[in-house]
Amino acid sequence: MSEQFAEVNGIKICYQIQGDGHPVIFVHGYGAVKETWMCQIGAVSEKFKVIIFDNRGAGKSDRPNIPYTMDMYVEDIKGLMDFLKIEKAHIVGWSLGGMIVQNFILKYPERVNKLILINTFAGFPNEQGLIMYKNGLIDGYHEILKDPTKAFFDRALGYTRKFKKLMQEDPKRKFFGLFSAEDIIKLNSTNPATPQDIENSANAIKAHKIMGRLHEIKNPTMVLTADKDRISPKYANEKIHEGIPNSILKVINGAGHDSPFEKAPEVNQAILDFLKE
Repeated sequence: MSEQFAEVNGIKICYQIQGDGHPVIFVHGYGAVKETWMCQIGAVSEKFKVIIFDNRGAGKSDRPNIPYTMDMYVEDIKGLMDFLKIEKAHIVGWSLGGMIVQNFILKYPERVNKLILINTFAGFPNEQGLIMYKNGLIDGYHEILKDPTKAFFDRALGYTRKFKKLMQEDPKRKFFGLFSAEDIIKLNSTNPATPQDIENSANAIKAHKIMGRLHEIKNPTMVLTADKDRISPKYANEKIHEGIPNSILKVINGAGHDSPFEKAPEVNQAILDFLKE
């Protein structure tokens, strides 16, 4: 699964492809990178062609220093699909990725088969909350530079306390044969989002307010939410489900915002079951 680059909208987008079959595009979250889908790639690529990529301002993709908009993110996905000659795909978005793909499907519904939204929002609850979260990521960046391990365990808000304790007890332990705490720490400290990147992405999140347009999404949709999510709580995802007519709601119990890690087998099965229907 080698990294490749696509010239898209005046920037380079870093992407990887694994598997054959109908394409499934995975879109990562705020301050993250394409490898945050590490637990999903293997399972989903057994049945589908998996495409992961770094958003602008993340990982190995270009990081232009301008305020980003949701439409920029949307056009980057379309540009990547055009570059790869993909006419139509299933699309999966987690957190910020979920916000991006909501906007994508509203603009290009004909380019999407099925939509999966994981632990996301139809609009950030309030600007003060976004400022706090943004500042937390910026503080986290500086802490990662000093001590990546301490930074991870001090800020592991995406996991339940029980799971965080298991990771702390043995950072080398492989969960589900897929990842260890050490793997995530390495992931977080390799090409991390800088304060500049975090600020630029926040501009797009601030303008994401589409609750009143969710009824326009007609594609089959699954909303995956975690009952212990302290970042994008279950009720926010329930509202999305209520707003999208042709949607189902799947609750992952005993997991936080990072349920694609913490409950990887369950999340993977939910994705595969929905896409194979």
